[in-house]
Amino acid sequence: MSKNRNNKHNNQPKKKSEVIRKGTKQVNKKGTTNYTVEEETTLLPYLLTVITNKSRNAVKSILTRGQVSVNGEETTKHNYPLKPGDTVNIMSNQESKKRSELMGVSILHEDQDLIVINKEAGMLSISSDDPTEPTAYHQLSDYVKKEHPDNKIFVVHRLDRDTSGVMLYAKSEKIKEALQKDWKNTVKERIYTALVEGDVKEEQGEYASWLSESKGIKMYSNLEDNGGKRAVTHFRKVLGNENYSLLEVELETGRKHQIRVHLKEMGHPIAGDKMYGAETNPLKRLGLHATTLVLVHPGTNKLVRYTSEVPNSFLKRVK
Repeated sequence: MSKNRNNKHNNQPKKKSEVIRKGTKQVNKKGTTNYTVEEETTLLPYLLTVITNKSRNAVKSILTRGQVSVNGEETTKHNYPLKPGDTVNIMSNQESKKRSELMGVSILHEDQDLIVINKEAGMLSISSDDPTEPTAYHQLSDYVKKEHPDNKIFVVHRLDRDTSGVMLYAKSEKIKEALQKDWKNTVKERIYTALVEGDVKEEQGEYASWLSESKGIKMYSNLEDNGGKRAVTHFRKVLGNENYSLLEVELETGRKHQIRVHLKEMGHPIAGDKMYGAETNPLKRLGLHATTLVLVHPGTNKLVRYTSEVPNSFLKRVK
């Protein structure tokens, strides 16, 4: 009888906190700790299992401060689902402090080959006529040199000053050349969110034209081949009201000012885009945000996805 009772007791499921295995652990030279998940769970319970030298509130603070990423994507969600094989990265306090010194730029992902950032509107991607103006490029250059003075970053693509969202830089010339050499095939998705004027009636569609640049920086569109560069833009309506519409826009080609020109040609210029016909500026900025970049990682040859949430200011205009 007692033997059977003991067997019955031993077969009872253990508490969740007792069955979460830590998985394999690696610490890189920046002090970031990487864990490989071995079984299904959620993020906060997992962190409480692997971070044993801090209180529950301290662990929650690490998560809230954006020091944790899963498979390269930063998250602050306590209940973020984890599955076997996922990689959980915990940034050191020192590294977090170094990143917090960046202005108008936050790092979404960093590895030995790439730095992926979320750029705020108003921040230049590359250079400025004013040498004292803090561009994303100059700030990231200084950031990587803190690890080693010979470190550099390399420009792969750019976002307009007034466009916010996801963009990436290479950490070596070899990686830059690999990306730029076959950019069209390497990049699988480039998705933007645009707040446009008026109520877009079509639920989804496509706009194609040929784009030419004037002597200034403005681009012009022609529906027939006039020697310009062919540009194709796909769009899907997400939300809208009588004043504004929120569109998800995917680039088939990546021409200068392509989205801005095409939405103007459709009769729905991007809010705040005075250059291309906007009459309103409710956000006090250009209503264009790069939300998603999906590409084949040049170092690992794996498909990776980097995302930045749609700004709340966009969503408020279409509620």
